[in-house]
Amino acid sequence: MPEPTESPSRLSRLGDALKRWIFTFQDYVYLSFHALIDIFAPPVYWIDTLDQMHLIGVGSVPIIVAAFFSIGGVLVLNTAAQLTRFGMASLTGDGVALALVRELGPTITALLVAGRNASGMASELGSMVVTEQVDAMRALGTDPIRKLMVPRIIATALMLPLLAAVGDFFGLVGGFVMAHFTLGLGAVQFWTRAVHALVFGDLVQGVVKPFIFALILATVGCYQGLRVTGGTEGVGRATTTAFLWSALAVLVSDAFLSRLFLSMYK
Repeated sequence: MPEPTESPSRLSRLGDALKRWIFTFQDYVYLSFHALIDIFAPPVYWIDTLDQMHLIGVGSVPIIVAAFFSIGGVLVLNTAAQLTRFGMASLTGDGVALALVRELGPTITALLVAGRNASGMASELGSMVVTEQVDAMRALGTDPIRKLMVPRIIATALMLPLLAAVGDFFGLVGGFVMAHFTLGLGAVQFWTRAVHALVFGDLVQGVVKPFIFALILATVGCYQGLRVTGGTEGVGRATTTAFLWSALAVLVSDAFLSRLFLSMYK
């Protein structure tokens, strides 16, 4: 007799969890839509936006440069043996350029910014919620979404494509250095092949993907921060959740975007 009562209990818990997920997603969509609409309506806090652009853009450059220089070298190391085996070492520049601009540049940049800035947004805004600074803003007639969320969305959307471009360049530099010392390729041979391998569709992917990823990172990070509950422990949970969900959303959306662009630019 315990099994009939236990089964409905599990089903009810599963149903409650599903309802919470649906309500959370609905709340996220509403908050994100509200923030995106506020971008096109005054006032826009440009000073806050410039501060966030400096924090996200300039602050992320060192880790982007170091990461992509290493990634470019690793790409060459993993492909050099096979390309040399088939006598196609000259195609190294093609492979590195296509891999970076199409896929690795936007995705790895987004994941690095998610770990550095999306979680930081959640932590910063969550601390403001816990210390009742957000409630004080509302009491003074300031919209927290327009003041706190909109500048972060604008700054991330502007900076992430630039960071991806910086990452692509230094990835190619790292690939060239490794190709020069392992395959003996010259600068003209490598860079000419790398540039000529890229077509218009590749450049579109390299710009559009980071822009979409930026919207995901900023909205997820701000949402987790503004919806913090449970005091300081809630801030820690929001920081971790912001990174996990933003990274997962980037990877899932990347799969759909890649399929879309491949069908558009065959």
